[in-house]
Amino acid sequence: MTFASTTDDEVTPNLFRVCFVCSGNICRSPMAEVVFRELADKAGVGGRVSSSSAGTGDWHVGEPADARAVSAMRRRGYDGELHRARQFDPEWFADLDLVVALDRSHRRILDHWATTADDRAKLTMLLDFMPHHGDNRDVPDPYYSDDAMFDVVLDLVERACAGLVRQLEPALKHEFRH
Repeated sequence: MTFASTTDDEVTPNLFRVCFVCSGNICRSPMAEVVFRELADKAGVGGRVSSSSAGTGDWHVGEPADARAVSAMRRRGYDGELHRARQFDPEWFADLDLVVALDRSHRRILDHWATTADDRAKLTMLLDFMPHHGDNRDVPDPYYSDDAMFDVVLDLVERACAGLVRQLEPALKHEFRH
């Protein structure tokens, strides 16, 4: 299994592996992958995590992230240039610790692909990590919108990924000392 990550999974044991999943893996999930990695690095736990992303569909496999997503990330200091889209493979569940869906449709598909209780236990929604997200659990798809919507989505992704890093940080720092 190959992850688009800054960390070599094969030589670094005990990484906490997170995969962010959206529809085509060119807008929302690449943003989450890059933002999460950057925030984990800033929190001092980047060496303990591996972030990747994928789509539920195969429409964009091999393509770079949407130029509007890359531009939105660049304006905030993130680099999404190297991303290439791929489709989630249910066999990856075994090697992942957390699978983060960007909206409820992705969650339903992932629930269907999860064949065991252990696989289903790894599933969550990104906005579950954003304080005060209310009942809305979906990160909106900016693909059919304008550039401004990519900034709105990036705002949500940043806040939710910050919450995810805050939740993981104590365990990762404790694990790092042992």
